[in-house]
Amino acid sequence: MSEWQEDLITAEAAGTLDGLFFERVHRTPDQIAYRSHDKLTGSWVDSSWQQVAGRVSRWRAALAGENFESGDRAAISLRNCVDWVCFDQAVLGEGLVSVPLYPEDRPDNVAYILQDAAVSLLLLQNIRQWNALLPALSDNTMLTRVLILESPAADEQSTAPTDDPRLRFVEDWLPASAPDAVRREGDPHALASIVYTSGTTGRSKGVMLSHYNMLSVAHAAVVAVDCYQQDIFLSFLPLSHTLERTAGYYLPVMAGATVAHARSVLQLAEDLVTVKPTIMIAVPRIFERVHGRIMDQLEKKSPLARSLFHAAVRIGWQHFQWRQGRASWSPALLLNPLLKKIVGDKVTAKLGGHLRFAISGGAALPLPVARTFIGLGLEILQGYGLTETSPVISVTRHGNNDPASVGEPLRGMEACIGENDELLVKSPGIMLGYWNNHAATSEMIDAEGWLHTGDQARIEAGCIYLTGRIKDILVLSNGEKIPPSDMESAICLDALFEQALVVGEGKPYMGALIVLSSELWFGFAKEQGLDPFAREALQDGGLKKKVSSRVQQQLHDFPGYARIRRVSLMLDPWTVENGLLTPTLKVKRARVLEQFSEQVEALYTQ
Repeated sequence: MSEWQEDLITAEAAGTLDGLFFERVHRTPDQIAYRSHDKLTGSWVDSSWQQVAGRVSRWRAALAGENFESGDRAAISLRNCVDWVCFDQAVLGEGLVSVPLYPEDRPDNVAYILQDAAVSLLLLQNIRQWNALLPALSDNTMLTRVLILESPAADEQSTAPTDDPRLRFVEDWLPASAPDAVRREGDPHALASIVYTSGTTGRSKGVMLSHYNMLSVAHAAVVAVDCYQQDIFLSFLPLSHTLERTAGYYLPVMAGATVAHARSVLQLAEDLVTVKPTIMIAVPRIFERVHGRIMDQLEKKSPLARSLFHAAVRIGWQHFQWRQGRASWSPALLLNPLLKKIVGDKVTAKLGGHLRFAISGGAALPLPVARTFIGLGLEILQGYGLTETSPVISVTRHGNNDPASVGEPLRGMEACIGENDELLVKSPGIMLGYWNNHAATSEMIDAEGWLHTGDQARIEAGCIYLTGRIKDILVLSNGEKIPPSDMESAICLDALFEQALVVGEGKPYMGALIVLSSELWFGFAKEQGLDPFAREALQDGGLKKKVSSRVQQQLHDFPGYARIRRVSLMLDPWTVENGLLTPTLKVKRARVLEQFSEQVEALYTQ
């Protein structure tokens, strides 16, 4: 602990989320708070807590001039940046309620949220967002102020609706300077934010979270995983994602750690090497893609290189299990330092080379992916939770990390198993309820205060093991019940497969809709003697047979029932823009089945 300084701010000391920020500025004003990439110079620029506090004061002064009332809703749709933090802190500091939006969300869904939450103030990244959103806002009379962060480029000025009295550009709206803002004495249990869930079915529901909801979870999480002032987070999950907001924004403030905002997911590999983070929070798909690239590149290596790689993973995993107390010592473990140096360190160097650990959350992390990274020397902790629980329920610990589980419940969290093996939880992080939806609230939280997660689980030795999703079960015509999500994750471990959806409800066997990787399709098609530019090539029988074989290879560890008999192939990815993914990148199963109903039917008629 001599090198690593611990200076945690408790939920009680913070009081509110804006109080948390004030307390951090008071304790370590000159420490680096945020690191941002400057587009003009191409360099990374540091901002101290005191400097950020000055920017927050300017935002608060401008907000105060708008005459909003306490409790009014203010929505934000920005890429991760310091201004996201400043706006959020200013909104909270003025007693308003923040409504985070996904910058890539569809305009119709954004318009619905703005209307449903009766949002008065909206902050957007650029004028393009406003132009796309405006047609969907025809009957919105509550929105009185729209702020645009980026000044319009020269070629956009002609399309900018500057005559709209609601519209202001931030550089013109913010005062050049402002006196230091005063700390507010707010109610910790008051509504702080309405976070709309990106449900895979139906309209999004507004989750009402209090200051204490998020503070209590952030503090319980930082105690569980250990975070220090010297830590550097690389923030690339959208801050509108509650995992990133609580664990990648409020938690670092609580610990006094530095956060670097990545430029984009496409530039993530470069940013990792430049920033050299010590902690990274990601969803499983990020780790799956890196794993897929590693496996794809490995196939092109010599037999010796492949043998060394697999030996490094195998022995590294054994060493990890031994340190965890789940395996006995073996002489083979003596090779671990050497294999880590010549294999593992080369892989982790591409992730910056300084990661103490990574956190995966938002969905289940496939066990082969976890074993590979852990075996190579990068420990991945798995977190589990819901937006409705602010969001963390449990996380694996450094000394008790079984990748097959989602860890132990956080301090203050109660968990039990209810009917149909459903996981039920109680905690200080449980939401106040759904905005304007009492029926949905009572369905989610029962009369005794237990929140029904919808996930099936078992609890062993204090750890939670997820076993399925109550509503996500395929029932074949022979009565066989099959949870498809684990199979879909396993299929997508093959880098050739970008997305997969297993089907078979009421049918005699299972099939799959598969989106092929656009990067690998051309080479793969040519290997099969097909024209990659010809769409009809996707219907080639030999191609489907080859793909089915690769699919089945990915499912070799599954029980005998996990057999995909037929596949339907496509190249156009399922995205947020085409309505087939939620903003948190979960597949909207019902929408995919509806849009590709003919392809599904063909799996059982041809």
